[in-house]
Amino acid sequence: MCFNIVLVEPEIPNNTGNIGRLSLASGSVLHLVKPFGFELTNSRLKRAGLDYWKHVSVKIYDSLEDFLAINIDEKMVFLSAVAGENYTEIAYEENLFFVFGKESVGLPKKLLDNNRSKLFKIPIRSPYVRSLNLANAVSVVIFEGLRSLDVSNNL
Repeated sequence: MCFNIVLVEPEIPNNTGNIGRLSLASGSVLHLVKPFGFELTNSRLKRAGLDYWKHVSVKIYDSLEDFLAINIDEKMVFLSAVAGENYTEIAYEENLFFVFGKESVGLPKKLLDNNRSKLFKIPIRSPYVRSLNLANAVSVVIFEGLRSLDVSNNL
């Protein structure tokens, strides 16, 4: 296993399906925190994940509180457009948890406030764009992590 990708209350099945495929491709575990904006049986979710979905390692939690309680001792970073540090500053390591918020509003304010030192963003250069598509954002961060680990392992 490489990383842990956490989606808090995902709303768009196509994003979750694409992130599921990314999880499998990167050797990562996908953690899904309820409530969802769709059913896991949704055809758009399956279509986006294609026939890979059955191979994805998925863990499902009933709430953010459950997720945090179960994974209390794990190292986590939180991705948010309101963060000060760039994702390239993350200390990437095996088994790290990357926590992403829902498409419409991101992560809950209380979670952000409680984890200020672990907040990272993907910088956006246009004043007309608030954030990237969730599946794209996850891809950017996870593949930077893979690149970082490969560079570290090849030194």
